[in-house]
Amino acid sequence: MSLRSKVKDIMTPDPVCVVAPGTRKDVLRTLVKHNITGVPVINEEGYLLGIISRRDIFENPREDQIALIMRRNVPTVHVEDSIEDAARTMLRYGRRHLVVVDENKKVLGIITPQDFLRVIEERKISDPVEIYITRPCFPLHKCTPLPVVFRAMTLTSLTAFPVVDDEANLIGIVTDRDLFEKAKIDKNVAMAELGLGDDEDAWNWEGLRNVIKLFYMEEKVNLPAIPVEEVMIENPLTIFSKTPVWEAARMMRKNNFSQLPVRGVHDELRAMIFDSDLVAALVGVNDE
Repeated sequence: MSLRSKVKDIMTPDPVCVVAPGTRKDVLRTLVKHNITGVPVINEEGYLLGIISRRDIFENPREDQIALIMRRNVPTVHVEDSIEDAARTMLRYGRRHLVVVDENKKVLGIITPQDFLRVIEERKISDPVEIYITRPCFPLHKCTPLPVVFRAMTLTSLTAFPVVDDEANLIGIVTDRDLFEKAKIDKNVAMAELGLGDDEDAWNWEGLRNVIKLFYMEEKVNLPAIPVEEVMIENPLTIFSKTPVWEAARMMRKNNFSQLPVRGVHDELRAMIFDSDLVAALVGVNDE
């Protein structure tokens, strides 16, 4: 069996894009319709101008024009680039989207961390998961109120936390999606703030909630002060710190997870590992 080796082997070809000039309303419609978190921005000829994600939109709440919201310093790769070079580019920029372009900057594809997981699994990379743990782990007690969880997520930029009991045993995991399901948002106010119309069939409120998640303006989110144990995912799947990284990649890919709790030699919670952390397995932990 021929192993994947180049960008063209793993990219999503002909990705969804938005055309500039345009507005954030155009972007939000695209994100909701396709259930994605970011898109390349192109001109009418299909050439790359930038990239825009939900994060960019909600970091620039007063801007409406795509050209003023998008990031122009876009990490790009080419179809014939090696997967290793693509992994290095993603790690260097610290972003979740790589745009694949031709020599004239015409958009051909897109790559996210999930696209690298199959390669890690396919190559049976045997390094232990523990060497790719790079982020501090912040467990939350089961009684932590949801507004405090929200604050922890906004301050740390982490989208998932392990939940522990009184003895610090792992009993669950909470993600931004779990939290946002409990958020009480006035639909009419949100639509008005985002410049969206109720009369458009394209809008799906549940889809819009999913796209916005915690990146919506904080003052519009009203979380009940209930303990996190009431919304967490109980008994989550975990990975052992000594387990080969390819097994973690397989678990994430098959379950469509972006993260997994990591257990130590005494079955204690040790860390959280994210799909973007695993990308480093394709270039080596000491790669510069």
